[in-house]
Amino acid sequence: MAQKVLLVEDDAINVKFMQVVLTRKGGFEVVVSEDPLEILEIARRGDIAGIIMDISLARSTMDGQKMDGIGITRLLKADPATASIPVLIATAHAMFGDRERFLAETGAEGYLAKPFFDPEAFLREVRRVIPAE
Repeated sequence: MAQKVLLVEDDAINVKFMQVVLTRKGGFEVVVSEDPLEILEIARRGDIAGIIMDISLARSTMDGQKMDGIGITRLLKADPATASIPVLIATAHAMFGDRERFLAETGAEGYLAKPFFDPEAFLREVRRVIPAE
């Protein structure tokens, strides 16, 4: 059975690229959501091998408040039921020092800089954080 990855992304082009690479080249099953409550629910089921989390989520809200990937990752890492799920932060905010800052702020295990051009490099970083079973 394929490992399941939760993809939290609001850009359709990025979703398509990552889905194709993860399923065809990586052999993953991919679940997509940008709804914070649904993300927490999916993660708590216990069958997710890892999460790829976009930082900037244009349409994500929880309890009437705008929610970004940093906030969602913090919720996941604060919950004992989901804290051990590896999270890769994916962002176009790729300035010097952003990687370290985002990892420190969220407790995420990995960082992916957008835009993605190289499927092999993308998959290598995913596999570094979410090793094959």
